Amino acid sequence: MSFQQGLSGLNAAAKNLDVIGNNVANSSTVGFKQSQAQFADVYANSLTGSGGSGVGIGTKVAQVAQQFTQGNITATNNPLDMAINGGGFFRMDNNGEVTYQRNGQFQLDRMGFIVSPTGAKLTGYTANASGALLTGAPTSLSINTADLMPQITTGVNAVLNLDSGSAVPATTPFDMANPDTFNHSTAVSVYDSLGNSQTLQTFYVKTANPGEWEVYAASDGTQIGAAPVATLDFDTSGILMTAMPLATPVAVPATASSATTPFDVTFDFSGTTQFGSAFSVNTLSQDGYTSGRLAGFSIGADGMVLGRYTNGQSEVLGQVVLANFANPNGLQQLGNNMWAETSTSGNPLIGIPSSGSLGVLQSSAVEDSNVDLTAELVNMITAQRVYQANAQTIKAQDAVMQTLVNLR
Repeated sequence: MSFQQGLSGLNAAAKNLDVIGNNVANSSTVGFKQSQAQFADVYANSLTGSGGSGVGIGTKVAQVAQQFTQGNITATNNPLDMAINGGGFFRMDNNGEVTYQRNGQFQLDRMGFIVSPTGAKLTGYTANASGALLTGAPTSLSINTADLMPQITTGVNAVLNLDSGSAVPATTPFDMANPDTFNHSTAVSVYDSLGNSQTLQTFYVKTANPGEWEVYAASDGTQIGAAPVATLDFDTSGILMTAMPLATPVAVPATASSATTPFDVTFDFSGTTQFGSAFSVNTLSQDGYTSGRLAGFSIGADGMVLGRYTNGQSEVLGQVVLANFANPNGLQQLGNNMWAETSTSGNPLIGIPSSGSLGVLQSSAVEDSNVDLTAELVNMITAQRVYQANAQTIKAQDAVMQTLVNLR
């Protein structure tokens, strides 16, 4: 007689209870993936093989397989928290060792790096000074809190309607201080090389020539030259005939003595019309801005980290990358919600979120544990019954053995 079957059953049931207990213990662990104990039967084979009626000698644990199913997504108040909806893992730099995790609880360290609670750094593509991504090898991501450099104004885009019914001003020559010498005016803020703002005004004067308007300019109340900076010609349908943008830029004097002065601003009046309706400004924009401080940032579904600045501008700070594996169950569990690559898992397939087999990112959210607590409690009852039944087989074997021993 053999106690092997019952003993192996006890060991298997105990191992199953260990797995269930670990699942229950981590039911609130962010990014945790539940495990499942998988078993195989055991047979003793002789050198020449065994018959079809051989009795097995018990069971064994074949493997403890993690179930990489999707967990629920829960919203948080931390803009750095990220949840992966779909396949993939965050790629982490853990003091030079590359690890992978699904836990998206991140924060900034004192150096500005995006780190996990254990201090591992999130990796991705960084951006250069102009905001272009460096899509080579992923590196540790950091949030650059330096001020955004100002951009000098180089162009003004104006789309207007100049009233064709306007009369030629009775008073000449043009004088910006005298409204009787011009028909219409507009103003837009422009920026010098240091980001200082100044007001650039344009004045529109109808001439005696049909369909012709002269444009004068002034900066912060000072007229720029005595002659018009441009002449606009319209056909009989009110369509602008002058080639755009203007070939000759306007030399705008900077108000700050240490800034580049003057700086050239090119006007583009494309789309401007001369119709028989009131003067209107449909578009008036320019391409410069002052310096700005980082006011906040957001992370898109594609992993793009976008910084928002106090000057109303935004700039790409980096992009989070994800990694996936042909066999995620081959990853080595390291604890602290981390896995490591092995020969069984295959090489990591690195890419941006929402590409290939990789999921999308949801910021200000985390992925909950995928443990079904109700199911685990039912499994616990089943495992307990299995343990008790195997104990009974050992007890029965013991009773039979005792009977044999007592035979006379």
